[in-house]
Amino acid sequence: MPRIKIDLPEKFIFSTEIPLYISHINYGNHLDNVQMLSLVSEARVRFLKSMGYSELSIEGVGMVVSDVAAQYRSEAFHGETMVIDMAADDFNKYGCDFVWRLCDQASGREVARGKHGIMFFDYTAKKPVGVPPGFLAKVGAQ
Repeated sequence: MPRIKIDLPEKFIFSTEIPLYISHINYGNHLDNVQMLSLVSEARVRFLKSMGYSELSIEGVGMVVSDVAAQYRSEAFHGETMVIDMAADDFNKYGCDFVWRLCDQASGREVARGKHGIMFFDYTAKKPVGVPPGFLAKVGAQ
């Protein structure tokens, strides 16, 4: 089976810091994979908020996560602070990828990288919609 390989963008347009609590740690004494996705979800909410959006209000429409991929690079431990960088990339008719990277703040060690497929969605009509032009402008997409 081929391994997942995620290429990072040349630059990230958003960064946030989140400390690792004991609840993020699994029986192997390192960051749990489910908790890692929870950290990235928090970063995604912060990313949207930095542009004046929420997951239900992006230029009059909402968004849904359509898929996710992750590539683990090293362990992370209780007490470390993760820096989560994020960018929007690989646009299509209805959405894009939110590409992200987790690194330990103190050492710069990369912990994981990944992407969440995002689809813009009209919750009233219950159907996908095109990428809002205002969103494209805010994330610097052409």
